[in-house]
Amino acid sequence: QVQLVESGGGLVQAGGSLRLSCVASGRTFSSSAMGWFRQAPAKEREIVAAISWSGGSTYYAESVKGRFTISRDNAKNTVLLQMNSLKPEDTAVYYCAGRIARYYVTPPSEYEYWGQGTQVTVSS
Repeated sequence: QVQLVESGGGLVQAGGSLRLSCVASGRTFSSSAMGWFRQAPAKEREIVAAISWSGGSTYYAESVKGRFTISRDNAKNTVLLQMNSLKPEDTAVYYCAGRIARYYVTPPSEYEYWGQGTQVTVSS
């Protein structure tokens, strides 16, 4: 069983930065693709960024390209999401997720493990 714990959310002004961290327990982290998702009120959960098991391949939603960076440290069982130039529309609960496969896909339903979520609020 893999457990994911996110941290790093908070309140920030538009244009500011936050870094989200997700620490995983379990032996399968280094062979798992990981993703960051977000869900705003009354909206569906959507993928923000994803990274393959080795970190060699990454994916970004169009809305965050050039502003967010996903990375991972398999030695520390950690995946990070650096968020720069934040906008009010980035406000949401952000979730870390993992799947039992080496490569990422975009549908949330394809990810088996989920963290509890961390709130990100961007004020205008």
